[in-house]
Amino acid sequence: MYEHDLDALLDLALDAAARAGALLRDRRPADLGVAATKSSPIDVVTEMDIAAEKLITTFLRDHRPDDGFLGEEGGGTEGRSGVRWVIDPLDGTVNYLYGLPTWAVSIAAERDGERLVGVVAAPMRGETYWAVLGSGAHASGGAFGEGTVLRCRPAPPLDQALVSTGFNYVAEVRTHQAEVARRLIPRLRDIRRGGSAAVDLCDVAAGRLDGYYERGLHPWDLAAGDLIAREAGAYTGGRPGRPADGDLAVAATPGVFEPLQALLEEHGAWHD
Repeated sequence: MYEHDLDALLDLALDAAARAGALLRDRRPADLGVAATKSSPIDVVTEMDIAAEKLITTFLRDHRPDDGFLGEEGGGTEGRSGVRWVIDPLDGTVNYLYGLPTWAVSIAAERDGERLVGVVAAPMRGETYWAVLGSGAHASGGAFGEGTVLRCRPAPPLDQALVSTGFNYVAEVRTHQAEVARRLIPRLRDIRRGGSAAVDLCDVAAGRLDGYYERGLHPWDLAAGDLIAREAGAYTGGRPGRPADGDLAVAATPGVFEPLQALLEEHGAWHD
């Protein structure tokens, strides 16, 4: 695609992410995390999730009616243009439920399976991150100036690397993931658990983390963040020789990526 086409996709993604982020931020009930019953707060989060995805897809369809969509809530639809939007309207739902600030709207555009544009908006941080294939990664708001160029950190020794991860909702899977983390901790500076894959990937891009890994991600969890991390100079992938997928997603600064990936393979981070 021509550069002006990519710029147009980026502008649409930025606008859609800002609109959805404002909806989620401004319409979240103040007492959501302390609602009286277990079902009611979860139902509200689901409703907000669906509302945000509908806002995004309606906005994008109004401007690009021939595009396809893949979303967490709405499933997939085929388009005629060759462009597909991959959408996570609310990445970090548990954080959102509890009123923690680390949640985000993630929107990516791809063509023939190649990611072209990625946008992650983190409204409670006041930050937005974005990348266009071949044009680098940027951020604005919060701790960043307008259009700050993102670069991942210089590679430290592995034992000085700060690495983030995430855990599955299924208890048995989470137990194995905790065991993998237990084995990794003595080999690293420390491990963090942020609660949003999209934000973790952007934090690798911004130099706030040296690495990140997680099992069980879906395409919409990592589509935008993976591109942003790579355009900031990080390496991304899955198991050795494979791209990031549901078995394993890894992103890290060069020099940390391969030894971290090898440790994850050794300790079976890719299986339950």
